[in-house]
Amino acid sequence: MPTDAKVEQNQQTLGQVDVPTLVQPDPGPMSGPHRSWGRRLRQRIRQLKRSTQFIFAASLILGLTMSLVGNLVSQRIERAAVQSAAQAGAVYMESFLEPFVQELARTQDIPPESAAAIDRLIVNSSLSRHVASVKIWRPDGTVIYSTDKSVMHRKFPTDEIDEALQGQIVTDLEDLGQDENAFERSLKVPLYEIYAPLRETGSGKVVAVGEFYERADQLEREIHTVRLQVWAVVGSATLAMLGLLFFVVRRGERIIERQQVALKQRMLEQARLHARNTQLQRRITTANQEFSRISELTLRRLGADLHDGPAQLLTLILVRLDELAQIRERLQQQGEPFDGDALETLRSAGQDALREIRDISRGLAVPEISELGLEQVLRLVVQRHEQRTDTQVELDIQPLPADATMSLKICLYRFAQEALNNAVMHAGGQGQKLSARMIEGQLEVQVVDAGNGFVPGDQASNGQGRRRLGLAGMRYRVEALGGQFDIQSTPGEGTRVSARFRMDDEVAG
Repeated sequence: MPTDAKVEQNQQTLGQVDVPTLVQPDPGPMSGPHRSWGRRLRQRIRQLKRSTQFIFAASLILGLTMSLVGNLVSQRIERAAVQSAAQAGAVYMESFLEPFVQELARTQDIPPESAAAIDRLIVNSSLSRHVASVKIWRPDGTVIYSTDKSVMHRKFPTDEIDEALQGQIVTDLEDLGQDENAFERSLKVPLYEIYAPLRETGSGKVVAVGEFYERADQLEREIHTVRLQVWAVVGSATLAMLGLLFFVVRRGERIIERQQVALKQRMLEQARLHARNTQLQRRITTANQEFSRISELTLRRLGADLHDGPAQLLTLILVRLDELAQIRERLQQQGEPFDGDALETLRSAGQDALREIRDISRGLAVPEISELGLEQVLRLVVQRHEQRTDTQVELDIQPLPADATMSLKICLYRFAQEALNNAVMHAGGQGQKLSARMIEGQLEVQVVDAGNGFVPGDQASNGQGRRRLGLAGMRYRVEALGGQFDIQSTPGEGTRVSARFRMDDEVAG
């Protein structure tokens, strides 16, 4: 038999909650306090751990989803329970009422004796324990029998009659708010009504509709128990999923936290190593500067010793030789013989030795440059080079820092001096040029000549040992102060030697 059940719940469920109560409409531009409150809320959410943020979001999503699922399942179970009870009750009532409505196939009313028999049946049988009221309807919606005699022969509009006339059993768990239900409302007990078709024996034609109101106490208790069981299962499943997801997320978060801690430790270690390397580099630079200073003092002392020692002795020799020359002249005037060639040879050797020692001592000692700026130091070395070699040097010096350390001044002096000496020795002083400028915080000094050039690295094979030692000395001096030394030379195209220094606090003074 086809059935269709309508179930109306008295309890409010999540599925019946009005959507606007969960999602507020856009209020438009927010005022200052609301915007500030929203900003504080977002900041607090960001400060939470990832696992806490996840559990909030997952609880909201799973809570809504499982609530909808639980509500849907409970409604389906409730509808099935009511329909099952209605089916059983309808079959039971049909067996009691159909014998008394057979006359309706030929008449419009139930005979009085049939109505009295129904009254006795309801009062005296087991039906009275669970059936509170009975009505029999004609197909036109007129009540032809009722436990409440006040509604008999009255016509009421009801859709359930039409459905029952189609052979369906209709169930309605309602609040009894219709006019026909005044008597049932007065009973003050929960009821559910069942509409069942009453058929003519033999033909199966529906001649009336039987309506009876069954007590819903036991059914509501069963439905409530089932609903609790459904929500217990749904809640347990939700909590289990949340717990499992939280465990996975928390485990991942701990791995990330450990990796972040390890990364921070590595970064701190790298920072400490960098600071230590910087400190060591400063110490190396300071040591190199001190070594350069001590070397310069040693060279000065050596130059002074050569000047004051052997040079003085050679001077004395020359003085004595001059005296011997006077004696020779006197002897020659007296006609006595004297070996003049030996005396002249001795004098020439002594003069040559004195000249070489003075040249060496002059080259070892750096003139007093502590009070000079970088530009004056470079101009001084060019001036002395021109005086000593009788050559010309082109100068191109752009604005330079006003102050620098003594180590840098000495390094530049020696670098320019050695480079210009090489230009005279190996290029004959052709195309000599010294330039100095600042480029992106770096001091660059270049010395260029227009000689024959050479292939860097082949000095030893070409017998140019002096040049090799000079270039090595220049490179050492420049790199000892943290500078960059570079040499460019091509056979037939001259040579370019350059030195670069970053003018930081330690070098710039």
